[in-house]
Amino acid sequence: MKKFGLSVIALVLSLAFANFASAAENAMVRIFHASPDAPAVDVYVNGDVVVEGAEFKDATDYLELPAGKHMVEIYPAGDMSNAVISTELEVMAGQAYTVAAINDLANLELSVTTDTMMVEEGKTKVRVGHFSPDAPTVDVGLIGGDALFSGANFKDVTDYSELDAGTYDLEIRTTDGTQVLDLSGTTLNANTVYSVYAVNTASNLEVVVLTDATMMPSEMPQTGMGGTANSASTNLWVYALIGGVAITSIIGLRRFQKNN
Repeated sequence: MKKFGLSVIALVLSLAFANFASAAENAMVRIFHASPDAPAVDVYVNGDVVVEGAEFKDATDYLELPAGKHMVEIYPAGDMSNAVISTELEVMAGQAYTVAAINDLANLELSVTTDTMMVEEGKTKVRVGHFSPDAPTVDVGLIGGDALFSGANFKDVTDYSELDAGTYDLEIRTTDGTQVLDLSGTTLNANTVYSVYAVNTASNLEVVVLTDATMMPSEMPQTGMGGTANSASTNLWVYALIGGVAITSIIGLRRFQKNN
């Protein structure tokens, strides 16, 4: 009976740590349609469809993808006769990425950036991406105040800036101070990481705000806005809990053996 108990505990532990290792071998990839004049698209990875009918400004949750090289192909929705993008994407284990289709349809290309999942407890973290093909170089900052991000050109994605959580009256402005988009009342929540993308044409400039991660105090970050990524993070906690229960059981069994 004792041998059986130890065997069960060993099996539980091996499954828990095997699943933990498997999760750590994957990357998290989010796909973002940021081309203003491109039609809805289907996205294929290694020949398998992962996104169908994504329209301008649509973004997926984070999807798990094994580390390594993958062929990414983008087609007009429902039409596989001619890929508008066909390229190889390499991702690393434990990293998160945003893969954005940018530029106008005639010059469609992919922007690949590495995302962060971590933020100091009680703080917020934000970065800005300039994905408007015909917009000039811009700054993002407080209305009438200092720039938080300076000199962003088309295709640029800034580094993250860590700020106090709160509501900010922000603006996108040209480098000479002319406002091009009023972002008053922008709320940045504590324990949350954001990517703010300027999209569309210069005459119709707008922003898309994506949540890269949310983190409750003393917890691991949850990536994206739910879906696969949240499930993966939750699984890590489940595996850790299983491992803890198993270890506790081993200690209890050894004490039982000593007393008997």
